[in-house]
Amino acid sequence: MFTIGEFANLGRVSVRMLRHYDAIGLLRPARVDPGTGYRQYSAAQLSLLNRVVALKDLGLTLQQVGAVLAEEVDVGELRGMLRLRRVQLAAQVEADTARLARVDARLRLIEEEGHMDTGDVVLKRIQAVRVAELSATAAGYDHPTSITENLSPLYPRLLELLEGSGTTVVGAALAYYEPAPREPGDETITVHAAFPIAGEPPADRGFDVVELPEIATAATMLHHGSMSEAFRTGQTIAGWIDDNGFRPVGPGFAREVYLECPPDDVDRWVTELQVPVSR
Repeated sequence: MFTIGEFANLGRVSVRMLRHYDAIGLLRPARVDPGTGYRQYSAAQLSLLNRVVALKDLGLTLQQVGAVLAEEVDVGELRGMLRLRRVQLAAQVEADTARLARVDARLRLIEEEGHMDTGDVVLKRIQAVRVAELSATAAGYDHPTSITENLSPLYPRLLELLEGSGTTVVGAALAYYEPAPREPGDETITVHAAFPIAGEPPADRGFDVVELPEIATAATMLHHGSMSEAFRTGQTIAGWIDDNGFRPVGPGFAREVYLECPPDDVDRWVTELQVPVSR
């Protein structure tokens, strides 16, 4: 038998928490000394403590933990619940990490205000291009993770379809976006993942073939690094447009052309942002 302090150390919980578990009937001591009132626990009770802590980590309240334990959840079920929770927590960490990166990027942008170099903006003509594409719906520009989550999976799927149909890719991957409101005030957008192609794909190809029109005049700039920080380059382009007497034609970027995309290092990505403009 173990004292409450010894049992707490073995179970990696606080004595205060064990007393609380006792008070609410979740984990009673194996024995309470009638003379001193000291609680004593057995080694076998560690398995119950492990279940309590695991279920708490799943996000359950202590009342819910008690209800689950009353139904005698077996090891297999508990393992499955923990694995599911692990996936959920990992996704949350990834989302929070991406959000933190965007906050850092915004802070850097604020610090650079008034000092941005617009000398790398190039005015040029963008030729019409015939592309194969797949499309999806995203929540909008206020939800960058939605854009990424919906756009990114389209490229490997599209490449698979292109290879299966014998269609030849003749240029870098690109993306463009179009408003797709379903009701007034809705900012939903359609995201398009595309590759320039040659030849005529078969009728049962599984993807769309679209002629992207020529852009007579586009303000363009290379963006280096993750697309989560593309707004920094976009703001530089906006400053150049304003300084040089142009106006953007249409919302957002006409196209994002992914020139270099090492799969294991987004910091080495090189993307050309192309904004159609006019005087």
